[in-house]
Amino acid sequence: MASRATNFPTRAAIHEAVVCIQSALFPVHHGEGRSVASLNRRCRDALRGALIPLAKRSVVREHVQSVQDAIPVIRDLLECDVAAALEGDPAATSRDEVILCYPGLFALSIHRIAHHLARRGVPLVPRMMAEHAHRETGIDIHPNASIGARFFIDHGTGVVIGESSIIGIGCTLYQGVTLGALRFDHDLEGRLVRGGQRHPTLEDNVTVYANATILGGNTVIGAGSVVGADVFLSKSVPAGSVIVGAVHTQARSRAARAALRTES
Repeated sequence: MASRATNFPTRAAIHEAVVCIQSALFPVHHGEGRSVASLNRRCRDALRGALIPLAKRSVVREHVQSVQDAIPVIRDLLECDVAAALEGDPAATSRDEVILCYPGLFALSIHRIAHHLARRGVPLVPRMMAEHAHRETGIDIHPNASIGARFFIDHGTGVVIGESSIIGIGCTLYQGVTLGALRFDHDLEGRLVRGGQRHPTLEDNVTVYANATILGGNTVIGAGSVVGADVFLSKSVPAGSVIVGAVHTQARSRAARAALRTES
């Protein structure tokens, strides 16, 4: 789907699409009392408005229908994310609070729609949606990043999740975490090589505490590992690791976990 040189989606159109997507995903909390049928029509019209500058109407219809078909599945994923927030944050008092107040859930709800569109090859709109969420929350998630269910971003400000990041099921990130690239490769003519696996992989049930930086496409954080606050990591660690500063240990004692939580 090639974009036209002089006709692009507006920020206003992206904002309207995001608002309508939120209402379709959480009709009780963001639907303003409208019926589900009305919310679905509103979502369809807003998505069409965002996409129509970039493609033929027939293609736009296909993309819009694909999003509407995906909303029940994405809503189920987000319910898992809400549950993870409730289980992971003692300050969370209710499901309603998480849906209405938590910036991580807002950013993630937009990401899951943007990721769906990005996988369909839609240009610009997924990235514009991601940047809308970034401006609203301070959380920067590239729409191509792959994120599993039961994902929780606590606090959220300054979190960066790069384009080729892979995050497994049940992971938690705290504020200021970066999943970034270690280096940028160039071809023989000195041009930047795009694509490829440049960002790390977090296997299932990994926790990364505040301001930790994990870099590199070959870096894999093994399942169940804990990366402490302010850690800089550019190499893989096996499942069950605890990384605190320069210390790497397989020990998973309650005291080690408590120390990590105290740091954050």
